[in-house]
Amino acid sequence: MTSLHSDALVFFGATGDLAYKKIFPSLQAMVKRGHLNVPVVGVAKAGWSLDQLRARAKDSLEKHGGLDPAAFEKLIGLLRYVDGDYQDPATFAALRNRLKDAKRPAHYLAIPPVLFETVVQHLSDSNCGRGARVIVEKPFGHDLASAQELNRVLLSVFDEGDIFRIDHYLGKRAVNNVMAFRFANTFVESFWNRNFIESVEITMAEDFGVQGRGGFYDQTGTIRDVVQNHLFQVLCNLAMEPPVRSDSESLRDEKAKVLRAIPPVEEKNLVRGQFLGYLQENGVAKDSQTETFAALKLEVNSWRWKDVPFYIRAGKSLPTTCTEIVAKFHKPPTVIPDSELVENHLRLRLSPEITIAMGMMNLSPNAEGMALQTGEMVATHSPRADEMDAYERVLGAAMAGDSTLFAREDYVEEAWRIVEPVLKKNTPVYQYAPNTWGPDEVARVTPPGGWSNPNEKKAFAVASEAA
Repeated sequence: MTSLHSDALVFFGATGDLAYKKIFPSLQAMVKRGHLNVPVVGVAKAGWSLDQLRARAKDSLEKHGGLDPAAFEKLIGLLRYVDGDYQDPATFAALRNRLKDAKRPAHYLAIPPVLFETVVQHLSDSNCGRGARVIVEKPFGHDLASAQELNRVLLSVFDEGDIFRIDHYLGKRAVNNVMAFRFANTFVESFWNRNFIESVEITMAEDFGVQGRGGFYDQTGTIRDVVQNHLFQVLCNLAMEPPVRSDSESLRDEKAKVLRAIPPVEEKNLVRGQFLGYLQENGVAKDSQTETFAALKLEVNSWRWKDVPFYIRAGKSLPTTCTEIVAKFHKPPTVIPDSELVENHLRLRLSPEITIAMGMMNLSPNAEGMALQTGEMVATHSPRADEMDAYERVLGAAMAGDSTLFAREDYVEEAWRIVEPVLKKNTPVYQYAPNTWGPDEVARVTPPGGWSNPNEKKAFAVASEAA
């Protein structure tokens, strides 16, 4: 793998929904920051002209993120277009002509996975893949076997170092802030282990449903959509050991070690739910058993985390939209009766704002003796409007050849290994009412002391940084 920057960006699926909502706004932002000054070639089968693609880009920016006239003019000056069938070698011959003298193109496959093998093979046959990088949009398969087949297809043409598997969650600054919190602060290491931590919870809640994507979601479900990828990435940032070097491979080595230490999920440690009304969504089978909620318990059998349960909970139509981590501490051996104590906790909120909070007990202000109350010390930061979007960050990193924010082959296969046994079994799906925290059966997979629901915390001291 060369460290030279890509000298062209090709994105397949240029007329699609992902390009419309995410890619064009990210490309404009990259141009505005001076991070993109190479040809951008859109490829699709839409019967369009370049002017129509430019119009689509303008409409995208007006509706998603805002049009910057100067940056947009530069972007459309870089924009090229190839219209053609992905099955047709002539499409890739035309692409080769559009690339002209480019020797290190980056090919971004924002297309359905069923087309990956066809496109990759044509890239090879047309010499468009020579010296190139390939950027693959998730999902990376739908189970272990399909992930292994996808890796076989990609590796038949590209070296592993030139394959960039996008999980845009790794482009979110808040997710990487977990590692900064752990490894840039000396005091954290003293308690971040099984001697002090009783349990760890990761919650990703959304207060909306499938938003018209019933056909896609019914083939996917919560475990495949966000648990096996997004939330496992968060878990690895929490549980990994400090890398011995700062290069991408050392970092990804430690993440893969975390997954290797996790046994497959057992049926007893999983509860799946489906919100009432899901079966009436367009594209959803009337007898669907797809989960819109999942709660699971995992073990990380490493020296640091042996016997500390990790709980993951994710779902749609929950009471709020928020991603949050809560680590509960063991209760102290104190003269104060245990029944009066509540576990201390560390709370890390990743979205919508970034929060670090320490939950502890203190004396109640107007009570006598040792009457206690709980509260938090909170530091919070609201993202600024000019902060990089996740897609802007990951596309820029891929073009620069930096693999840090991307999933490696072994990581992807280990993640599927963990969830595959329960995906292949017909575990029950329980109904739950919208605006609740899942079905009643979730009590079976619940941390000691119960789940910590976001937005139910009380702060007694706050330090904040405004947007």
